[in-house]
Amino acid sequence: MDKAILYIHGKGGNPKEAEYYKVLFEEYDVIGFDYSSQLPWEAKKEFPRLFDNLCGTYETVTVIANSIGAFFAMSALADSKIEKAYFISPVVDMERLIRNMMQWANVTEDDLQKQKEIPTSFGETLSWAYLCYVREHPVTWTVPTHILYGEKDNLTSYETIAEFADRIGATLTVMENGEHWFHTKEQMDFLSDWIKQCT
Repeated sequence: MDKAILYIHGKGGNPKEAEYYKVLFEEYDVIGFDYSSQLPWEAKKEFPRLFDNLCGTYETVTVIANSIGAFFAMSALADSKIEKAYFISPVVDMERLIRNMMQWANVTEDDLQKQKEIPTSFGETLSWAYLCYVREHPVTWTVPTHILYGEKDNLTSYETIAEFADRIGATLTVMENGEHWFHTKEQMDFLSDWIKQCT
């Protein structure tokens, strides 16, 4: 086959999730992206090398990316040869998300600058280096993109996702009562229908 689907999982996910998409893309080789990066500057080094190793011989590559996987893809693969992208619950404004988490944890910028890293009660560690990096490296993404968003996404507001979709010219589909993590049968059926409609 000369066409590939590259699936990039989100936090806590794994490349085996790519199996789900094989029935939706029968004419493609479906590849799970097995990466170890947890920070955007790590992804910037790891992703292009992995992408070239996995997809270098394909005529067309389509990316399906989930949550922070989409953020890493935009941060690291913007210059790669990607024909189209499907983003599921993408993190599209990391600076805003970090600032939101700082509010939830009652942490000020001064606090974070002084302490460099601050663990939170909801399991995320706030990082001054991370905040500075995303401010200094805004995402630019020009790949034709379809976005699926859950109405009850707790990480990204509708305003943020709509503004981003409008800015890059992406289609935006909202699942009523959908969550950030698409995992129930109803949510996955909605996701499958969305992909079929977008192809």
